[in-house]
Amino acid sequence: MQSRTRDMTFCGMAAALAVVLGMVGKVLPLQLPQGGSITLETLPILFMAYWGGWRLGVLTGFLDGVLQLVFGAFIFHPIQVVLDYPLPFALLGFAGLFSGQIRLGILVASVFRWCSHFVSGFVFFAEYAPEGTPVWMYAALYNASFVFPEDLICMVLVPLLLRRLPPYK
Repeated sequence: MQSRTRDMTFCGMAAALAVVLGMVGKVLPLQLPQGGSITLETLPILFMAYWGGWRLGVLTGFLDGVLQLVFGAFIFHPIQVVLDYPLPFALLGFAGLFSGQIRLGILVASVFRWCSHFVSGFVFFAEYAPEGTPVWMYAALYNASFVFPEDLICMVLVPLLLRRLPPYK
């Protein structure tokens, strides 16, 4: 199979798997009231970032974010759409830049993802902050409550998957 065709095929399959894992997670009791949930959605994105390289990871994450929009997203404002869907999941792909340090790469990419969700929460969802709680603190903690547990799980699973599969290239 041609390299470009293979890349597109694997990115498409990984993005589709990410969407399905996200949907499964949304029917489990790990859904937060104002959006966000702990799922395995980031697993295929982070896996592609290491297995196929950071570019394929970014593309897979971007596709996942766009597919989330197609299959029903919580849309509040056009900029919020970018900050909560294509951008944070595309940022996860940059974990692949840390090819020798998988857990560090996942942590750094997760912080980038969290920053995108944080800005969205701070700007667009301030009204949900409990009375007396600073908006920045609410946005920081709310988004950390699903971003970091999900990516801690991936810190365990991604290295296991990578050991089981042959090199991509």
